[in-house]
Amino acid sequence: MTARFYHLVRMDPRAVVATLADRALAEGWRVALRLPDADRAAWWDAALWLHPEDGFLPHGLAGGPHDARQPVLIAAGAAPPANGARYLMSLEGAPVDPGEAAGLARIAVLFDGNDPAAVETARGQWRRLTGAGVAAQYWAEDGGRWVKRAESGT
Repeated sequence: MTARFYHLVRMDPRAVVATLADRALAEGWRVALRLPDADRAAWWDAALWLHPEDGFLPHGLAGGPHDARQPVLIAAGAAPPANGARYLMSLEGAPVDPGEAAGLARIAVLFDGNDPAAVETARGQWRRLTGAGVAAQYWAEDGGRWVKRAESGT
C-alpha cells in the first residue's frame, strides 16, 4: 500500500479526482472521497454530477440508504468508508489515520499547492503516515504532467 500525495497547482481538482477514481474503479476498487466537513462533501457531490464533462463518475453522498453499494462514496470526517472502499482520497485537508492504511490498496492526498496552509497540512499528513511506516510518494505537476519528486518507505 502506498500513499500518494498530489501537489496541484494548475490542474482542476475535479478532473484529477475523476481520473484517479476512474483508474481505481478499473482496478475493481471502491473509492471513498473524504472531505473535512459536510458542506464541502455536498459541494463535491454536486460538482461530480457535472464533471467530467465527457463522462460520468458513479457516486453518492454518504448518509443515504445505499452507501454500501456506491462505487464512489463522498463523506465528511474520519469515519471508515461505508462502501468498503479500497482507495481513499483525502481532499482539502481531510484527515487520514495511519491505522487505516492496512485495509486499503491506496491512499491519495490531493492538496492545493497555491495555498500555504494546505501545503503545511499535507506535510503534516506525510509525516504522520511515513512516521507510522506507510510508504509514500510525492507527485507534483510539471508542464501538465505528473512527476514523482519524493518517495519514502518503498
